[in-house]
Amino acid sequence: MSPPEWGELLRAPLFHTPRNPFVHDRALESHWDGGLLMRDGRVVACGDFETIRAANPKAATIDLRGGFLMPGLIDTHIHFPQLRVLGNLGRSLLDWLEDCALPEEARMADESHARKVAHGFVHALASHGTTTALVFGAHFAAATAALFEAGRASGLRIASGLVMSDRRLRPELHQSPDSAYHDSSELIRCFHRRGRLLYAVTPRFALSTSEAMLEVCQTLRSEHEGLRFQTHLNENPREIAEVAKLFPWASDYLAVYERFGLGGRGAVMAHNVHPTASELERLAAEGTTVAHCPCSNAALGSGLFGLKRHVRAGVRVALGTDVGGGTGFGLFKEALQAYLLQRIAPEGALLDAAQMLYLATRAGAEALGLEEEIGDFEPGKAADVVYIRPPVETPLAAVLERTETPEQALSAIFTLAGAESVQEVRVEGSIVYRLNQAIGQ
Repeated sequence: MSPPEWGELLRAPLFHTPRNPFVHDRALESHWDGGLLMRDGRVVACGDFETIRAANPKAATIDLRGGFLMPGLIDTHIHFPQLRVLGNLGRSLLDWLEDCALPEEARMADESHARKVAHGFVHALASHGTTTALVFGAHFAAATAALFEAGRASGLRIASGLVMSDRRLRPELHQSPDSAYHDSSELIRCFHRRGRLLYAVTPRFALSTSEAMLEVCQTLRSEHEGLRFQTHLNENPREIAEVAKLFPWASDYLAVYERFGLGGRGAVMAHNVHPTASELERLAAEGTTVAHCPCSNAALGSGLFGLKRHVRAGVRVALGTDVGGGTGFGLFKEALQAYLLQRIAPEGALLDAAQMLYLATRAGAEALGLEEEIGDFEPGKAADVVYIRPPVETPLAAVLERTETPEQALSAIFTLAGAESVQEVRVEGSIVYRLNQAIGQ
């Protein structure tokens, strides 16, 4: 076996989007006989296998032909406490919260329950090819800590934070602004920038956060370097109307967050199904990202997302599964749902394979301010890799046997691949998941 200092060379067809295909032509880079050279957890080279092999003859070659390599998937909106409420259909947002999500979130007060859910949550991420996730934690500090600890043990990249609310929810989910500040500060001290973990200031949404609580969010971001931020925006017309009543001084929903400086790079606002033109202009100017959650938007009847409006305005957009308002952990399915809904949306966008891959990978890296670290296979970046190989005698395997171009293969993967096709997942070159095999246990 070659010494580790010579690196590992993975051989398989591969795809990545080091440029934004909504802006640049030929953004998809692919190689039918691809090589991905990794050393010390970083990408050393990506391209034609024979060319890389000739330049690195002592690297250990791992032949993965029969499958496909792509960068680790990045989920920019998902709720850890809602794992067990997936599948509750037939409701709109506020009714679903009241009847399904909030009772389950109240159970996170039981730390042992939270730890069990956290373990299953991070496993579900990895088994679907997600290597990085921006996660709503719990309303309880101990439960949020359990998520961070499970994330650290899993090897995944997790950005999360205590969910902050002080009104309009179940009373047991409320905190005072002082207690939210104290608990958040302690979680930041324990977990922010520890290994692959990041802290994200997380007010649930303007509907459940007073001005005093939003001031706490502003203070936390000013006191600590490198914090991310996440919340909800313009998801449902009834929600928007209620926010307008609570904040009569605000010209629109976004203005509530703007008063407290809660936007910009590293800030992600989920949904934004019903924005005004002014909000889109301001989101673009600040560099705030919108997490598009098409499965959730459809399941809860929230509406059709105006992707073309966002792109034309220059707003950053990435994908989120929104477990448990969505329909599961699969970002392949999420990208497919984005494609399908855009096909029927008024002024919809016709997504191609490169755009779907970008939304599921590099766009998420840009949302988190990690585009210099992850999101594609450019040399120097972390070797976060998903190996897709469908089981034999599956429809995807049959289709891939007949594909003639990388774009056709990638479209087929987004259409048909699920967790059964995720054979192996690496973060910084280390295997964190392998199908039917426990890792690190």
